[in-house]
Amino acid sequence: MNIYDLWFASVKMSNKIKNYLLKNFKSTREIYIHSIFNRDSIFVSKDYNKIYGELKKAWNRDKLESLLEYSLNEGIESVNSCAEKYPYRLKNYDDSPSVLFYKGNIDILNNVSVAMVGARDCSLYGKNVALLIGREISMNNLNIISGMARGIDGCCHRAAVENGGYTCAVLGSGIDVVYPRENKKLYDDILKKGCILSEFIPQTKPYPYNFPMRNRIISGLSDLVIVIEAGNKSGALITAGCALEQGKDVMAVPGSIFSSKSKGTNTLIREGAHVFTCMEDLFQILPVKYMKKRYMKNHRLNVDEEKICKFIGHIPVHIDEICRVTDIDIKRLYELLFELQLKDEIICLQGNYYAKIQDDENIIK
Repeated sequence: MNIYDLWFASVKMSNKIKNYLLKNFKSTREIYIHSIFNRDSIFVSKDYNKIYGELKKAWNRDKLESLLEYSLNEGIESVNSCAEKYPYRLKNYDDSPSVLFYKGNIDILNNVSVAMVGARDCSLYGKNVALLIGREISMNNLNIISGMARGIDGCCHRAAVENGGYTCAVLGSGIDVVYPRENKKLYDDILKKGCILSEFIPQTKPYPYNFPMRNRIISGLSDLVIVIEAGNKSGALITAGCALEQGKDVMAVPGSIFSSKSKGTNTLIREGAHVFTCMEDLFQILPVKYMKKRYMKNHRLNVDEEKICKFIGHIPVHIDEICRVTDIDIKRLYELLFELQLKDEIICLQGNYYAKIQDDENIIK
């Protein structure tokens, strides 16, 4: 952390212009020297007059030194877009944050990363899908990127924490402002192995207009964006839109046509997003091989899982038929089928057909 990064982050100017200046001057300190300190620099010319005015207006030494002392006491670090530690994926975009504030381990962010986003007011189905996907991603040593919001975001981070994975939370507030407050323990748990990022200077409140801005960082840090559950006006759809603009793949988890929380994800699928039906779908897009974690065959099944396994044989059967015979609610059935896939009891085939995995592991592909 240094006073020049704090100063530059507080300048009222677009990130495109800030990143242009950093590319030319290589550091925030050099920009300071050639603008505030050196009165004969290029910044006093007519072409740079407005930029010079904003740089000068933001330089308040007393305020900045006070904020610097506070930040150092809070363990907050900073990195600008010219620094080696700055996440390399974000360097591809002109509007990426010129300065990032962070806590934790930022270096691992350069590994293969998956953004997982969804509704704050999520259903049990969405929550379980987030936990299940997050668990498999973490167990395959991939990063999970999300926004630490209520609902799906929190579930994804929690899945990483509980399975020893790396996760990064991108905040819509200052790095030291935990929002929502109920996620304070999650915030602390993420920092044990992961990272928390923000483009907003410390002590910035979680203003509503900050969150759409932070979504481009979530998608920018990732190789793939998964939308698990989202209504038609969900912020998760903004993240998906950012991903498409950045040339990233978007995957959506299908949901019930009767659920308002699935309207956004189902629309994404209709418009061409990748469809998530099983973990193999995910790893066909990512540049890594899926290492399925085999469960011991002596694991216990609950009553509903046993009912499903007794019905499903080696001949593929459609989910509608499973639902009719087992008389299990469709939302609950999806959760159980997903669990049984992870336990290597069944396999999901194209078209929502399921079949039992043979004991000799001669699995249908």
